[in-house]
Amino acid sequence: MTSYGAGMSKIAAVATLTATPGKRDELVKVLLEMIDTAEGEEGTEVYALHTDDREPDVVHFYELYTDKDASDVHRNSEGMKAMGPKLEGLLGGKTVIKRMTPVRAKGIAV
Repeated sequence: MTSYGAGMSKIAAVATLTATPGKRDELVKVLLEMIDTAEGEEGTEVYALHTDDREPDVVHFYELYTDKDASDVHRNSEGMKAMGPKLEGLLGGKTVIKRMTPVRAKGIAV
């Protein structure tokens, strides 16, 4: 494992969710509530929802946390727990979450 710099403890993630065909806009509407939840999480630095330009039923979140503890706070939040039932019937495929360690970025401190 290569170390690129001292003190690099931030955690990033990309979550990819596939909507039931034709339900992407409904899925986005529900997922927007998660941004409100993330607003109150001190260690959540970036929580950005994106629609996919090439796959009309796919959405992505880019997430950046101050550290693993902040990521855990988000993952175990009441907002995340409440999201499960709201997603029923809106997800048409497997959710894929890729956790990463940021190395360098423009516009955000890593």
